[in-house]
Amino acid sequence: RSVNIVAFGNERDGFSENSQQPSLIWSYLGRSALISQIDSSLSAGHVGNPVFTEYQACVFGNVRLVVHDCPVWGIFDSDWYTSRSLVGGADIIVIKYSVNDKTSFQELKDSYVPMIKKALNHCSVPVIISAIGARKNGVPCTCPLCTLDRRSCVTTSEGVQLAKVLGATYLELHTLNDFYIQKYFGGVLEYFMIQSLNQKSSEKMKKRKRTQKCHRVQPPQLEQPEKMPILKGEASHYDADLHNLLCCCQCADVVFYPEDFSTAVEAHKVILCSVSHLFMLLFEVKSPADIPDTSIVRTAQSLFAVEAGAAFPPVRVVVKDSVFCSCLPDILRFIYSGAFQWERLEEDIKNKVKDPEKTEHVLEKVKCILKTPGKLSTVKDCRSHQIKRLYNTSLRLFFNTPVLADVIFKIQGATVPAHRAVLVARCEVMAAMFNGNYLEANSILVPVHGVSKDTFLSFLEYLYTDSCCPASILQAMSLLICAEMYQVMRLQHICELYIITQLQSMPSRELASTSLSIVSLLKKAKFHNSDCLSTWLLHFIATNYLIFSQKPEFQDLSVEERNFVEMHRWPSSLYLKQLADYRNYVHSQKCRCAVM
Repeated sequence: RSVNIVAFGNERDGFSENSQQPSLIWSYLGRSALISQIDSSLSAGHVGNPVFTEYQACVFGNVRLVVHDCPVWGIFDSDWYTSRSLVGGADIIVIKYSVNDKTSFQELKDSYVPMIKKALNHCSVPVIISAIGARKNGVPCTCPLCTLDRRSCVTTSEGVQLAKVLGATYLELHTLNDFYIQKYFGGVLEYFMIQSLNQKSSEKMKKRKRTQKCHRVQPPQLEQPEKMPILKGEASHYDADLHNLLCCCQCADVVFYPEDFSTAVEAHKVILCSVSHLFMLLFEVKSPADIPDTSIVRTAQSLFAVEAGAAFPPVRVVVKDSVFCSCLPDILRFIYSGAFQWERLEEDIKNKVKDPEKTEHVLEKVKCILKTPGKLSTVKDCRSHQIKRLYNTSLRLFFNTPVLADVIFKIQGATVPAHRAVLVARCEVMAAMFNGNYLEANSILVPVHGVSKDTFLSFLEYLYTDSCCPASILQAMSLLICAEMYQVMRLQHICELYIITQLQSMPSRELASTSLSIVSLLKKAKFHNSDCLSTWLLHFIATNYLIFSQKPEFQDLSVEERNFVEMHRWPSSLYLKQLADYRNYVHSQKCRCAVM
């Protein structure tokens, strides 16, 4: 017997000083007298940023308790396949938020609660909403890029209204002490655990009674089909790709110099402009009239000077501030790594400058570079998690636009502008194409063959944003073929998972009537080296043998594929023979079986 609990959300507010405070789930497991044999492990995800923590323990003596604690809501954006599996397998769902983090609560309410509600799909899974912390007002914002007012707290009525949307139980835990953890939160959680165990026992008993109900000759038992091969998603390496671009400096189109031209630091305009209005102003993507914040204009003029007269890239930029210039490699590393490791940047600049006043001076310049026009940036501390999603969405601004574009793809009579820096960073095939002894290395116009314009645009969108949303199975297969052509393996895996998920959710009646050729998908998957998908599709055909064996496309299977399907078919030939014999027996006895 087991109980599966899935917890979402972060109980710590954005400006909490105690980042080592134990989580609600860990506090409960550690303090409850009913819990024993606790074990925990981190999920496979970003290094240093696991998607979730898994706890395993025993409760009520011999009941296995499995808890998945997901503090980051981004799992619904970056890995929807895993998040859907977690919600679908949960017996109890716990949603946590800090009453002092209005921004996170609003994001939860607007973006993620509808996803959870859709994933539950009218299932009777109990949900507990826990509002954690004592409300406090007047705390200043601590992020240079924050655009929201965090001085207001989440009220009780807002929490209750959220609970009504999900049909959830609402709890307020003013602090994580023994009373609130064990008696209040623990009491409600243990009540739902007992309910879940009782429901499972009841269903098991009903199933046993059904099997014992008929004392006549029993029909043959239909075994479950073989388990399908499981495809696991691949972790994103978006930040690492752009960081490597800075290290190798391929396709650099801007060079920073000190005033004595003693050193040079190379960079890429499209990356810098994706994170900073100041760089947009510097490289003439925007004019001073487009930026209402005069502090950004003043900083750009006082900090940098672009050399005039350069006919070809790279653009030469003189850094007027010598201290800032000495720290520029660290600042660029911070920007190219996703602009979220603020604490590490502070430490690097402190170690290099070794002067508190100069360190603060450089950091203030960085805050101004990252500043959004019209928003405050004079902050004391920049929390990493508040500005983490910086340019995987910002680069979308430059997707399929001629701004700063240095290459144009010609496809199906149309043109698609792009940026070599992004392409080289995200795609090894394009890196070789633009930096090797190929015609494309010195060409502005690059023809593309063997793929449609819409598919190629979806491919480029993934390179710029690290996300893709195919509209159909056929579009996903076309995108998979394009990903295989350019050897972008993670995109290929995403398309495979999308196709599998869509086919798994298709009812038998729709599967029988669809014009989509599964055998054709199988042939394409094999031809384009998608071994995982082709193996899964063969199992899918075998599992739905009675449907596919009646379709004309079934004859297009090779001899080897046909033999595999016949060997693993469901239901098996033996079962169908036994079923026919049983029906003949029932007919000969002139009796009507209660089961049939």
